[in-house]
Amino acid sequence: MTQWTSAVGAAQLARQLHAQQPRPAGPGTRKPPAYRALADGVRLLVLEGRVPVAARLPAERELALALSVSRTTVAAAYEALRAEGFLESRRGAGSWTAVPAGNPLPARGLEPLPPDALGSMIDLGCAALPAPEPWLTTAVRGALEELPPYAHTHGDYPAGLPALRQTLADRYTARGIPTMPEQIMVTTGAMGAIDAICHLFAGRGERVAVESPSYANILQLMREAGARLVPVAMAEGLAGWDLPRWRQVLRDAAPRLAYVVADFHNPTGALAGEDQRRQLVEAARSAGTVLVVDETMSELYLDGDRPGAELPPPVCAFDPAGSAVLTVGSASKAFWAGMRIGWVRAAPEVIRSLVSARAYADLGTPVLEQLAINWLMGTGGWEQAVDIRRAQAAENRDSLVAAVRREVPSWEFDVPRGGLTLWVRTGGLSGSRIAEVGERVGVRVPGGPRFGVDGAFEGYVRLPFTVGGPVADEAAVRLAAAARLVESGARAGTDTPRTFVA
Repeated sequence: MTQWTSAVGAAQLARQLHAQQPRPAGPGTRKPPAYRALADGVRLLVLEGRVPVAARLPAERELALALSVSRTTVAAAYEALRAEGFLESRRGAGSWTAVPAGNPLPARGLEPLPPDALGSMIDLGCAALPAPEPWLTTAVRGALEELPPYAHTHGDYPAGLPALRQTLADRYTARGIPTMPEQIMVTTGAMGAIDAICHLFAGRGERVAVESPSYANILQLMREAGARLVPVAMAEGLAGWDLPRWRQVLRDAAPRLAYVVADFHNPTGALAGEDQRRQLVEAARSAGTVLVVDETMSELYLDGDRPGAELPPPVCAFDPAGSAVLTVGSASKAFWAGMRIGWVRAAPEVIRSLVSARAYADLGTPVLEQLAINWLMGTGGWEQAVDIRRAQAAENRDSLVAAVRREVPSWEFDVPRGGLTLWVRTGGLSGSRIAEVGERVGVRVPGGPRFGVDGAFEGYVRLPFTVGGPVADEAAVRLAAAARLVESGARAGTDTPRTFVA
């Protein structure tokens, strides 16, 4: 259960309910009673994460006034939600949103598929592409040539190799954010960076605000670190952050940290605008919240060749000193997931604290991999490798979009301009069940609840752009087969139920 209780005002809930797009009714379908439509609308908001689990709902009389319906209608809707496990109430204390105890658990699908299964299973579980050759091999050869001087040392560089720290600092400076190497710590991937930040800033029981949905592996990392996650719903479609919600959470919950992905958000693909970035930094600074910005997708702008296409400035541009914004980068998405090199950009005193704490964790990042990334970035190979990656991801995206639209036309999604993922609404079917059945028909995909807090997003799956061409076509065929099996199970009343939708 969500460990921070928020409240949803009557006017806010009414706006959200009115903004829902009603699904077309089939021929001869009767319009549901008003209380049933209201209950279905609230349930959908909970399942999609737009109203958090454990959020206090307005009193019956207040909501009835905001919706211009009778109090009896609201009371009947609340009773229906209680009966279905989506509402909990205590006399005199109010009512809170919930998810049923029997809600399907998140399906597997994020762990890398064993190599011996690759021939029979199409793996859409991980948002990662093969290495862009010949640049991986070339970079490793370049690193081996530069290794001998380092081999005569102890090999422990808790802050990272000085040469790579300088290179990374220079790259930020070239982007318009003056940066010293003392503001950089090299880590073992972005996960290593965020793990170090959480341990330094957010002890057990501290509140951490997160986008809802958010990157599943980071959510699990924070849970295991003992954080109390506070979900903040994303804006509709690809519009980025919902700033009024963020201001409310930062003001009322006072989280120690907030974790966000501004560039091609994982899983939705949303891109936060310049004004959103500026406002979120200002709101976090006012609340005393440290903003952790994950930039691992920032170089994967797939439509950058379009006229006028340009990324907004980095979030750290609105806090160049790095005291309020900690920026996390990585080579894993832009280059190759097997190259476990990440970094943190922050104020020098923050970096010193992170480095000191690291002595009790992993001591440092592998030298050879640091040399390989530094060689790429210093020779122009990085830009050429990332260009290969962008072209491959764009081609895969277009193939997958076309295949899914052809094979599963009832599924809905917005096509992002970058990143590696599609966030797909599954036509009212359970994303967890599709993930479960998908493995039986030869396609591995993570269900939506993996990317939420407390069981939200049951009606979604995430599809990464990791396959293209005939493989994307076959993946869509298998997903359609899984959807049909889930649908038929729902009609037969078996254990593959539809989610409740309005």
